[in-house]
Amino acid sequence: MRYLSDELLLETYFKAKELKLSDDFIKLVQQELDRRSIWDKYTKSS
Repeated sequence: MRYLSDELLLETYFKAKELKLSDDFIKLVQQELDRRSIWDKYTKSS
């Protein structure tokens, strides 16, 4: 996960939700989004 850009990580999250991938995978992506504080940046800019 650390090698993905912030943008790619966000795309991965939304695509995983769209494709209904495993909850464990989605949680892993969410944790990385939280670790990088990306979710806060994304929700403030939307």
